[in-house]
Amino acid sequence: MKYKFDTTPEKSKQMAKVHSKNGKDEVILRRLLWHYGVRYRTNYKELPGKPDIAITKYKVAVFVDGEFWHGYEWEKHKPRIKRNRDYWIYKIEYNMKHDHEVNKQLKDSQQKLLDSAEKSSEL
Repeated sequence: MKYKFDTTPEKSKQMAKVHSKNGKDEVILRRLLWHYGVRYRTNYKELPGKPDIAITKYKVAVFVDGEFWHGYEWEKHKPRIKRNRDYWIYKIEYNMKHDHEVNKQLKDSQQKLLDSAEKSSEL
């Protein structure tokens, strides 16, 4: 069943611009890595969670997460959600649980994990 969002046209337009690949911080990080001679794969499907950047030579998985979508400072942001609360709380808490499971799988497979929130990275 498709969820019926209670939203404004402005917010809908803004949300349509959010993408899961090639975010601004991710692209900046990739350019820096390439400039310094570090070769990598993007959205590498061979690893759990399809890391945004996988440096296979050194067994490093990098995730560049949006703070809101992955529950950073969740207790602070959770009360601020006004519309579609049931949907967003479930979605973000699921993302947090999934991130935890993926991180455990990566650590179990001897991968080094770098998890960066977009706001805190300040590239």
